[in-house]
Parts: sequence; C-alpha cells; structure tokens
Amino acid sequence: MASLSFVSSSHHLTLRTPPLTLRKTSSPRTSVSFSVKAQSVALSQDDLKKLAAEKAVEAIKPGMVLGLGTGSTAAFAVDQIGKLLASGQLHDIVGIPTSKRTEEQARSLGIPLVALDTHPRIDLAIDGADEVDPNLDLVKGRGGALLREKMVEAVAEKFIVVADDTKLVKGLGGSGLAMPVEVVQFCWKFNLIRLRDLFKEFGCDAKLRVGGDGEAYVTDNSNYIIDLYFKEPLKDGFAAGREIGKLEGVVEHGLFLGMATSVIIAGKNGVEVMSK
Repeated sequence: MASLSFVSSSHHLTLRTPPLTLRKTSSPRTSVSFSVKAQSVALSQDDLKKLAAEKAVEAIKPGMVLGLGTGSTAAFAVDQIGKLLASGQLHDIVGIPTSKRTEEQARSLGIPLVALDTHPRIDLAIDGADEVDPNLDLVKGRGGALLREKMVEAVAEKFIVVADDTKLVKGLGGSGLAMPVEVVQFCWKFNLIRLRDLFKEFGCDAKLRVGGDGEAYVTDNSNYIIDLYFKEPLKDGFAAGREIGKLEGVVEHGLFLGMATSVIIAGKNGVEVMSK
C-alpha cells in the first residue's frame, strides 16, 4: 500500500490585476486579480460568487463545447451563459451538464445540451469546488455530482474553478468537512469499513451520506456516497486517490488532482485569479 501522510503549510491570498489567461503547463501557479470597486454596501458572499462566475464566463467563445458544473457557485455561471445567449452576445455553443439539476437549469435557460457520447472533446468546463489547495488541487462532490463532474472535467481542455475564499485550504481534507467517495449500493457497509480502515492511523471517520428524509442519499447514477472526514490535511492526495480507487465497489472519489487550469477565488476584498 502506498504511504499516506498529512502536512500543513501556510497560504496567503493576494490581490492584484485583470485578465484571465488559461493554459495547461507544469509550471508553478501564478496569481492575477481584479478588485471590486468600493461599495456603499458590502457585497454578500453570493454577490462575490456571482462576480467570480461572471469572470469565468468571459473565457467562453462562440463555437465552444462547455462543461456545465453543479452547485451554488456554478449555477451563477450557468445563469450568466443563459443570459448571454438570450441577448445574442454569445452564440454557437453547446453544454454538457454534470448533474440532473444542472441539466434542468440549462434547459430552462435555453442552453443547447449534448452528451459526451457525441462530443467527447470539451473546450472549457466551469465548476465550483469544496476545497482548493495551493497547488490548485481540489476536493469536489459534496453536492453529490462527483462522478459526472470528473467524467466531464477530466476531458476538458481548460477547467476553470470558481469558489469563495472559505474553500481555500492548506492541504486537501484540511477543512474537516466531507471528502466524498461514490460507491455501489451492494455491500456499501463493507466499503465504508475498508475506507475508514485505509486511513485509520490518521483518525479518519467515514459515514454514509443521508438525505433530508433520513434515507441513504442516492446519486444521479444510483450509487451511495461515503463521506470521509480527516482530522488533518492530506500530504499526498495522489497516493490517497490511488489507494481509494483500488477498492472494488468504489466508483469514484472527490479528489480532483492536476485538473484545474485556473481558479477564481471570491473574497471580501475582491476576486483573485490563480492559474497554472
């Protein structure tokens, strides 16, 4: 079994100047930012999420195939795409939704939709994240759409993540909130125990996700989700992901590693664009 360990490190959010450039390289991440002009009334968290989502949508060009994310922040981006299509400022695009919820939202806005079956190459995906570390690696899936999100975003040429500054962590798992693993329903308790034991030496807790009705939460693909809770952040997310993926009955995990090309972070003082 690969060696798994944890670490903490410092992270500082900086604010600077505009445009969003997207490229896939192995070079260290850089930051550029734009500031929110002084307001007589402070912007709410939703206002900032919306501002960041609209910044991400600026990267969309006519003719693109788009991955449409899931969650409260991604929903602002989908709304903006719909508005631009309706006004004629954007045209000749199609979207691939990452959940049934996003599909319903996109259809209500008149966004043309296709599937990976017919459009296996995606130009740009825009989605939120539950955690973002200094290397732009992510935890996603607390909204329950991790499998479809990963399928779509893994084949995107460019992947912009939009989040608020509460999602910044020093290391993945560092928020103490859920890191989801999607599993088949068959013998789910067996896999819950195996997942818990895999990280036992690090004090990991594992729980079956339940819905508001108290019943097991069922994903769009008819699977269950086991949420892992770490007391300290992961040092080696890649090793953790490999070990989780070896377990029979595990469908997908919420570690999105090396996938984001840019992350747009909305904070109280403005919006920062971090790119690789």
